[in-house]
Amino acid sequence: MELAARTPNTPAETSRDAQAAVGSNQPTGATAIAPFDRRVIAVGAVVFAVLLAVSTRYGFHRDELYFMECARHLQASYVDQPVLTPLLAWVSLKLFGVSLLGLRMWPALAAWATVVVAGLTAREFGGDRRAQLLTALATGTMPAVLGADHLFGPTAFDILAWASLALIVVRIGRTGDTRWWLAGGLVLGLGLANKHSVGFFALALFAGVLVSGGRRDVLNRWFLAGAAIAAAFTIPDIWWQAQHQWATIAMTRALAEENGGAANIASWVIGQLLMTALVLVVVWVAGLRFLWRSGRPLWRALAWAYAILFVFFALTTGGKIYYLAGAYPFLLAAGAVALDARFAARKRLRRLVVATAVCTALALPLVLPVLPAGDVGWTQKVNPVLAESVGWPQLVSTVRTVWFSLPARKRANAVIFTSNYGEASAINILGQGTGLPEAVSGHNTYWWWGPGNRYATTVVAVMPGPKDGGGDAAYLGQFFTSVRAVATLSNPYGLQNQEWHGHVYLCTGPRHPWGQMWPQLRQYS
Repeated sequence: MELAARTPNTPAETSRDAQAAVGSNQPTGATAIAPFDRRVIAVGAVVFAVLLAVSTRYGFHRDELYFMECARHLQASYVDQPVLTPLLAWVSLKLFGVSLLGLRMWPALAAWATVVVAGLTAREFGGDRRAQLLTALATGTMPAVLGADHLFGPTAFDILAWASLALIVVRIGRTGDTRWWLAGGLVLGLGLANKHSVGFFALALFAGVLVSGGRRDVLNRWFLAGAAIAAAFTIPDIWWQAQHQWATIAMTRALAEENGGAANIASWVIGQLLMTALVLVVVWVAGLRFLWRSGRPLWRALAWAYAILFVFFALTTGGKIYYLAGAYPFLLAAGAVALDARFAARKRLRRLVVATAVCTALALPLVLPVLPAGDVGWTQKVNPVLAESVGWPQLVSTVRTVWFSLPARKRANAVIFTSNYGEASAINILGQGTGLPEAVSGHNTYWWWGPGNRYATTVVAVMPGPKDGGGDAAYLGQFFTSVRAVATLSNPYGLQNQEWHGHVYLCTGPRHPWGQMWPQLRQYS
């Protein structure tokens, strides 16, 4: 892609002008910035097209099936996330039905928007057309963006929320126009209606502003109005949590126990190097340095926020390396502006673009379904998502065979119970029209939807692949006098995912009434 020549205003000149305005205690709105490079939109469109092109190669991921099931039980909030993602799933179901392409159009659009927002952020930092384009290319090739925005889920929209909030912060820092906090409150509110992690970003930003001496930027009526707007979006979530024993807090503690601690710190640190193309680490590190040395409290607050959350997530949820992915678009934007003069030599810039393309090509099999489904087994240790996107129709078929092998009188007093929401959602979404009843589960929000027939005497239990030699049968034996494996789960590709070699059990002789045992079956993860 041909790269444009620089505009007359260099980032250094823009920075000097802005610092002079700050020093005179005047708003910096007069600071000149380069025109927006429309090729940034084209880069986002290419990312969108690529994501749609590969969207139907495998099947639904367990989380996508769950979000569609949440959409069928639309409510104010859920154990795992607030309402926005299920609401978008509801819209998708109304428009397209149960469609991979229709569902995954939304995160692909989010990827496009994220690329554009990153390019706009580079412009606000004082970047010319070349810096904007480089930012767009760097963001559009992020493995974290490609992987997250391939699937329908909160992470795709969370990355966009972080990037959009950062864009507004950067603009306020450049112009001094605090009226933009109203837009910031709207972005934050929508982000909080999707996922809570953007709230941590906002709190870390606020702390960073105070530490950086920017109290005047946040202690004003516009900031308070923006905060009120954001808070209004959280009311349905808080109301639901209060009615459901603050379930998300309990789930968060369970996730922290599983993914936090010193054992996962090394994985977290290495994981941050893989959020962008590896060759671009030097760019976002330069972006951190640029923010820190900018002389602007709001810009420096972005560096503080990254540092605070880097440590916080490393200690609490280190195994979830993507929790900080939303920070890299603004870091790449800052780095592209900071290094723009070095990239002025066309050969140097072209070498960087080629290296980025090579790194992206090497990462693609780990984040997108570009290989035949049977060839992705080796990727599971790095990214299990792709392997978890196959085998669901076969699971439904196996359960259906077991269900209809029961006599009609037995089915009348039976329920289908699964160990996790993915299995239950596969049965309830993909099994529609097959005669199967609604499956129930004790996992996360499913538990709150109840046990189905409270007086069931027969349970068809779907359990994932055993990790400790028959532990599932022993677990079910706590609740039933008879537990018998009647089918084995598999997939046509032999991928050893979570359900591989799991079993379908026929459980009879409940030790207590099924509804009475339901509280003991709750699990959060």
